Amino acid sequence: MRLRAFMGRNSRLGLIVALVGLAFFLGCTNKKAVNPLANVGSKQPDKVLFDRSMDAMKHNRFDVARMTLQTLINTYPDSEYIARAKLAVADSWYAEGGSTAMQQAEIEYKDFKTFFPNMPEAAEAQLKVANIHYQEMEKPDRDFTHAMRAEEEYRALIQEYPDSKLVPQAKQRLREVQEVLAQREFNIGRFYYLRMAYPAAIARLKTLVDRYPLYSGADEALYLLGQSYESEIEMVRKNPRMNELTKSKMIEELTKDAAEAYGRIIRRYPAMDRAVDAKSRLEALHQPVPRPTRKALEENKKEVASRQQTGMMSSMLGEIEKSPAASISHAAHVGEPTMKDQEPVTATGVVQELAAAARGGNAGADNKVTAGIVGGKVGPNQEVPRSDAATQSGNTSGATTATDTTAQAQQSATDAASVANELKPNVEPDPNALPPLQQSNEITNTSGSQGATRTQGASASASTSQKDEDLADISSSKKKKKKGLAKLKPF
Repeated sequence: MRLRAFMGRNSRLGLIVALVGLAFFLGCTNKKAVNPLANVGSKQPDKVLFDRSMDAMKHNRFDVARMTLQTLINTYPDSEYIARAKLAVADSWYAEGGSTAMQQAEIEYKDFKTFFPNMPEAAEAQLKVANIHYQEMEKPDRDFTHAMRAEEEYRALIQEYPDSKLVPQAKQRLREVQEVLAQREFNIGRFYYLRMAYPAAIARLKTLVDRYPLYSGADEALYLLGQSYESEIEMVRKNPRMNELTKSKMIEELTKDAAEAYGRIIRRYPAMDRAVDAKSRLEALHQPVPRPTRKALEENKKEVASRQQTGMMSSMLGEIEKSPAASISHAAHVGEPTMKDQEPVTATGVVQELAAAARGGNAGADNKVTAGIVGGKVGPNQEVPRSDAATQSGNTSGATTATDTTAQAQQSATDAASVANELKPNVEPDPNALPPLQQSNEITNTSGSQGATRTQGASASASTSQKDEDLADISSSKKKKKKGLAKLKPF
């Protein structure tokens, strides 16, 4: 009896222990895995495939990862991992690198945006597309295709996803891209200026300062723009084909344009190096000198302070490397980048404006620089098109003098524009020339006069030596001595 009772108790105890062990085992094996995307438990085969692909990507087996992800997409089209799988396919191409892989990555990211435009990851996909072109971007003097595409893609991200947390990063990258594009425009404008193709230089420089106001050399571009207008004045004065009335009208218009360029430096960039020089040129042209606002001064100071300074070693490496790192380092870190390009200015439009100014009439809508008539030349005896041409076609009496004047103005403008593709020797000194610039680091193409303008030159030099009292309280910038390789650069 006792043995039977003991065995009965042991069997019940063993059964209880076995049940407890079974329950513990089942509890451990049925523990649910956490889904990182949907935040729900799952042990489905689609998650297994997704995890395998992620493990393959960690070990740089990108082809295996893409095959696994494609299996997941084809086998489980209704899976909760579909969106993440499509994005992971693009990420695998992006991580693999190389020209071909980057092109495929861009295609995959754009497909993801097409299928899932409302997901938060869509902004990430757009940023990756822009970064692809950003990484392929070259220096300003080389191919600018990727820079233009990067600008377009970053703008698309900012406009399509204004509430995304990636917008600040996209804006900074956009500032850096626009710095490279602006430097390219400046190089081209300076190239035309040095070859005395002033209408082409004016067109490039005006396009630059209108499109990229955050450019680190915007003051230099505006100063060179003013110099181009002054050089045009010299060419008009020396043109023997024009009468004095036509010359006076064109000189008056060109002087206003030069004064506007110099004045814009003082109003918009008062803390930059060329502010004092612009004041001196306005005084030499007998034009009023504007005063910047306190707000403009503070904003410009912040822009200057936000830019990085490039060391000598970085400058040397920048000349060798393909990457535009040297230009990018000069980009501002404050201010709103330009989101929409203005209509480009063309050399033809500049010529037409000069002809309209010589005619004494309004340039009109068809003669605005922003109209940018592409191609063609103004003939020596061809009148500039007018909106009232049909009305005046039958009225020819008393128009001989106006037509002759217009033809002379057009011929002068055409002569100025025709030098875009040729080199010219140095011009001879002119007794009616404007006083030469006083700064030693400026580029000039015309010689200062030694006779009649000596008094004006002395006056301009005296005004410069007064420490520029009008700008003393608003401009903290001084001429910085160039160091190292920077001494070799003219600007």
